[in-house]
Amino acid sequence: MARKERPLEGDDGPLLRFAAALRRLRHEAGSPPYRELAHRAHYSVATLSGAASGRRLPSLDVTLSYVRACGGDPREWERRWHAVALELRALPSAGASRAQAGNPRAEPCPEAPAGPLRGPYVGLAAFRTEDADLFFGRERLVDDILTMLSRKRAVALVGASGAGKSSLLRAGLLPRLNRDEPRRPVRLLTPGPRPGERLEKALAARPESGSAELVLVVDQFEEVFTVCTDADERARFIAALVEEAERPGSECRVVLGVRADFYAHCTRHIPLVAILRDAQVVVGPMSAAELRRAVVEPARRSGLTVEGALQATLVAHAHGRVGVLPLLSHALLETWRRRRGAALTLDGFHAAGGFEGALAQSAERLHSSLTDNQQRLAQQMFVHLVALGEGTEDTKRPVSRTEFGQDADTATVLAKATALRLLTLDDGRVELTHEALIRAWPRLRGWLTDDRERLRTHRQLSDAARAWEDLGRDPGALYRGARLASARDLVTSRRVVLAPVESAFVDAGTAAEAAARNSARRRARRLRHLVALLAVLVVVAAVATVDARRAEDEVTRQRNDAVAQNLAETATELVNTEPGLAVQMGLTAYRLAPTAKTRDALLSTLMTSVRGHRKEVLAVAYRPDGRQMATASGDHTARLWRVHGTDRPAAVATLRGHGDDVRAVVYRPDGRVLASGSADGGVRMWDTAIPSRPSLLVSFTAGRRGGLRSLAYSPDGRGLATAGGDGTVRLWDVARPSAPVLLTRVTGHRDTVRSVAFSPNGRTLASVGEDGALRLTDITRPRRPEPLATLDAHDTGAFSVTFSPDGRTLATAGGGRTPVRLWNVTDPGHPTLLAGLSGHTDVVGSVVFSPDGRTLASASDDRTVRVWGVGRPAHPTALTTLTGHITAVGSVAFSPDGAVLASAGFDGTIRLAGADPARVIDDACAHSGPRITRAQWSARLPYVAYAPPCD
Repeated sequence: MARKERPLEGDDGPLLRFAAALRRLRHEAGSPPYRELAHRAHYSVATLSGAASGRRLPSLDVTLSYVRACGGDPREWERRWHAVALELRALPSAGASRAQAGNPRAEPCPEAPAGPLRGPYVGLAAFRTEDADLFFGRERLVDDILTMLSRKRAVALVGASGAGKSSLLRAGLLPRLNRDEPRRPVRLLTPGPRPGERLEKALAARPESGSAELVLVVDQFEEVFTVCTDADERARFIAALVEEAERPGSECRVVLGVRADFYAHCTRHIPLVAILRDAQVVVGPMSAAELRRAVVEPARRSGLTVEGALQATLVAHAHGRVGVLPLLSHALLETWRRRRGAALTLDGFHAAGGFEGALAQSAERLHSSLTDNQQRLAQQMFVHLVALGEGTEDTKRPVSRTEFGQDADTATVLAKATALRLLTLDDGRVELTHEALIRAWPRLRGWLTDDRERLRTHRQLSDAARAWEDLGRDPGALYRGARLASARDLVTSRRVVLAPVESAFVDAGTAAEAAARNSARRRARRLRHLVALLAVLVVVAAVATVDARRAEDEVTRQRNDAVAQNLAETATELVNTEPGLAVQMGLTAYRLAPTAKTRDALLSTLMTSVRGHRKEVLAVAYRPDGRQMATASGDHTARLWRVHGTDRPAAVATLRGHGDDVRAVVYRPDGRVLASGSADGGVRMWDTAIPSRPSLLVSFTAGRRGGLRSLAYSPDGRGLATAGGDGTVRLWDVARPSAPVLLTRVTGHRDTVRSVAFSPNGRTLASVGEDGALRLTDITRPRRPEPLATLDAHDTGAFSVTFSPDGRTLATAGGGRTPVRLWNVTDPGHPTLLAGLSGHTDVVGSVVFSPDGRTLASASDDRTVRVWGVGRPAHPTALTTLTGHITAVGSVAFSPDGAVLASAGFDGTIRLAGADPARVIDDACAHSGPRITRAQWSARLPYVAYAPPCD
């Protein structure tokens, strides 16, 4: 039996609470013996029992191993561990011990020694020249820069943010240049908001001609894009900098430190392109050996050691990663502050928050130490020091100290942030010590994300106020209108604190706007008096003029309407004999009076017409790829046509063999097989892969009495439905087209079945017949169909049925007052009528949906094709009426892309119409033939000036 643990002793402090929580976790896991836990966790019994003793805070690795062995949540316990470590560090430092945390026998909490002792690591800050004795790991890269600089007059050092460019230049390159013989003068600068001025100062300080060459090092070169807002000054600075290095007889060499995500910005400036192409040194991640030197050598120089486990952990975290060096340096600094004697340990590293968490932990420690007002000031301050990226990462932004308040709270925030090396205060400027803080501190990222547009507005206001101040407070530089309103909204939101110059800028803009408004009011008053006087005079004259003009316009409109109507009728009569003249007549009518009737007449004249068969054309169908069309005729044949848009189709093959009228043609969904059906009851299936040489696959009989009237393929192409005069729908398995197999017969109609259609999902079969009935059948199991619903769809017979592409709407066609009807078949067992479409004056024999389901076309014995808008099926609208067929229209079909509408008539013709009326009308003149003559014009338009519609 396991020995009971010793009770926890001492007051209730963070260590004891943590130990008690570990013990509760073990109890909830069934109180396994520590020997068993040791086997699971791979730590000794003493180590695991000591973790829950409350004497000291166990390491993070031991804690997580204990938790995993007890089945706990490692992520939750890692968060707890960091919270306890932070709470222990928050205890008073002067003589504080863990006894004050509730355990009188606990060991002292390690603290950083008091006083100005210099540590071996610089934290977030870049290494300075005086830190060269602590800068290790980049020796090879310094040699590369010096080699490149000996060959080229200008060199670009390119690397990601956090790759160590500034440290490399300041603590690596500059000391080497200062040690070289002969010693060369070196000038270091950052561009800032006025890069031109800084360049002039740096060049003015160079030695007299004849001495060694000047080396000009421009660190943080990206500031020319983020801090300098004047594009002209930026271009002048870049040109002057490169010219100084490249001009003949130059005694200056230039080194640029450029952040990699601003590389594209640099390539927009021609002077920089040659440098980036020929003289570029790339700063990549450190190798494992370089990282180990960077970690170990500074400590060794300071008489310290770095625990092996810590070395391995740091190298593993940083190896192969770009931009992590500030995090590494800060984690080392915080670990040094928590060192054990002369050793930097893994426990100290974990207590500092780890690799990613150390920086955030330092920033959070600053935030938690501030009062509420100071926290608000800190938010405004840190946000103000960030330049928001436009296609790049956010960057730090140096700001003058005068842009922040001079009150005690502001001074406190600056002092504390500077002490923690989160901010740098130098030469009257405040800036983030490193951009890594933007990425690593979640609270700052949240501030930047919460109201990014407001921050951008404030940044624009800051730039505008600075420009206004530089121009001597020129009134012409003030905000006006929408920009001033946005600035005032920023002030009233109280979410930002404006600098004095910004407040003065907004106040001056508001005052100028008020003055302009008052002046405008005075002018408007004078103008109103003048306008009132003139208005009285104008109204008297205008009333008479308007009445006369209105009467004249009305007479002209009525005349144009009458002329246009007659001209439109003439155009439709001419379409079969003089098509070019018909187009011009129709276009003239439409331009005289752009009404629905003149538009429809014009569209009708623009239809492509071709003689399809010697007798009536009973059916038309497009192949799914849209490049072939099939027609069926009373001349006992079917034909294949090559089609391209509304161009005149070309016949490529005639399909013979039926003994009576061919009434139906349908393509298999893959387009390789065509089925044709005849009044003799026969079905023939053709291989049309080679359109000019179709071959018969099979011929079979699908019912003799009354012949065959309709064919339909299932969506998967494996099934074929046939329907005809015996009132029966037959379902066939045509997976092997050469050997069709009858699956079942669907009965129920009392007369000839005129049309049959599959739903898009293939589960429902719809059929209509001369008995006026619409029947819906469930064919999920084709051999055992189940009736779903039967409706009296039309009073005088139903002749066509089709599903919308989404399967939710069904259209039927027949006779009666509303010969086209739309049905809701979302629930096929309970279809409901959505709408009846009236307009045709005779029975409708064919209906079809466009591929997008938003349009429906219907063909009627009244010799017209009508197009309807059915985007809202319960509220259809009439769009177009097409004429031109001289007898009944028997079939209609949309091309697969929805761009063309084909119709077939009992006059033996096939007509093709563009489905987009606006585009068809725009291209009308391309089909107009020879220009209308004056004689033709005068004969038909004697009262209208000669104006041919097409040149």
